[in-house]
Amino acid sequence: MAQQILNRRTFVGTAAAGLTLMGARAADKPRRVALVGSGWYGKNDLFRLVQVEDVEIVALCDPDSQSLAADAKTAAKRHKSGKAPTTYGDYRELLKQEQPDIVEVATPDHWHCLPAIEAMQAGADVYVQKPISVDVVEGQSMVAAARKYGRVVQVGTQRRSAPHLIEARDRIQSGMLGKISHAEVCCYVYRSPRGNPPDIDPPAHLDYEMWTGPAPMRPFCQWTHPRRWRYFMEYGNGVIGDMCIHMLDLVRWTLDLGWPSVVHSTGGIFVDKGSKANTPDTQTATFSFPDLNVVWTHRNWGNPVYPGYPWAYFIYGEKGLFKGSTTKWEFIPVDKSEKPILRQAPTEMDKYEIDNVDTVDSRLGAHEFPVLRAHMKDFLNAIDNRSKPVADIEQGHISTACCLLGNVSLDIARSIRWDPKSHSAVGDDEANAKLARPYRKPWVHPTPETV
Repeated sequence: MAQQILNRRTFVGTAAAGLTLMGARAADKPRRVALVGSGWYGKNDLFRLVQVEDVEIVALCDPDSQSLAADAKTAAKRHKSGKAPTTYGDYRELLKQEQPDIVEVATPDHWHCLPAIEAMQAGADVYVQKPISVDVVEGQSMVAAARKYGRVVQVGTQRRSAPHLIEARDRIQSGMLGKISHAEVCCYVYRSPRGNPPDIDPPAHLDYEMWTGPAPMRPFCQWTHPRRWRYFMEYGNGVIGDMCIHMLDLVRWTLDLGWPSVVHSTGGIFVDKGSKANTPDTQTATFSFPDLNVVWTHRNWGNPVYPGYPWAYFIYGEKGLFKGSTTKWEFIPVDKSEKPILRQAPTEMDKYEIDNVDTVDSRLGAHEFPVLRAHMKDFLNAIDNRSKPVADIEQGHISTACCLLGNVSLDIARSIRWDPKSHSAVGDDEANAKLARPYRKPWVHPTPETV
């Protein structure tokens, strides 16, 4: 499959063009922006967008009315007009009433697909968080919708916009590693939840029916909301869906990889088998590409294999080893006469004082802010040029689907041979039946044909 990837030279050139276009655009009426899922990371995305262009935050949507009211007050302070955005509990009403130019979708994973597709149908360009979907057909449908309606869709795999990792990609593609035959991706930063909190009634300020939406309905507990929903496969895709997608996407982008031909995964819950959480605490997945394998490992226990790289990607070449993370990268040459290279991710804390003091953003590392801003600039530039952004929805779908296929492989206990042309597992009806999970009524699962 053709790869829609920008190299650094193209990136710099288009970014410069984008700044010119954005400058002209700013003289017109500000773009109307809405956020669906106004939790912590959704606001981080939104407030980076506000920093790079004078957009108008017209609406926020969330089924938690208590946090939504507070989020609206915070948002009012972050854009030029100072006007509090209108709040909604249902994204469909928001799209109908506000008709935004841009919609950011930062909900739990099980709610990414439908708001994104319906925003595209309503004429909005979309920024959607990763993983883009909870099943493969959802992602396939999102790509189909973007192409059908001519919408720009940027995925929150923002490391494609990280300056230090763009440099790393350039060096690797210029031959720094020589012939490359293996890559690894890992995460050791998660810690498994322990215990079994009791089922309780949802808080009065949470519309739990809407929060659950198309996902299977399960009893509410203190882990469900806010933020710890990733403990449950009903709402997310486990650590592989949350963290592998970033690092696998970086390897794919760096090495210009498309779809793997085979995905195989093993693992399970090995530490606290009595926990209410149902996501694997240990998992390995191998993604077989034509000339190399990419191997994912996560453990929610123990120490990282490489100290200083608890969430990272490693590329092995004949000339040396590359270690990459969100904060730095290293090249360790085979030839001992050659000097190693170390690059740190830049920060811009001196340019944006609010990054230092605002409690909304305090859980982000300093290196994250310039990356998110660059990713938003790339998104806006693509909107102005009606072009594909660096993290186009199709690329987000491939990286997401790889991780989802890893979970399917784990579930059925065998390898999956993948045919990207038919978008199916070769000769495996059981695997294909798991590419689209049933939706809870009255929600209807989209398909590429029905969007």
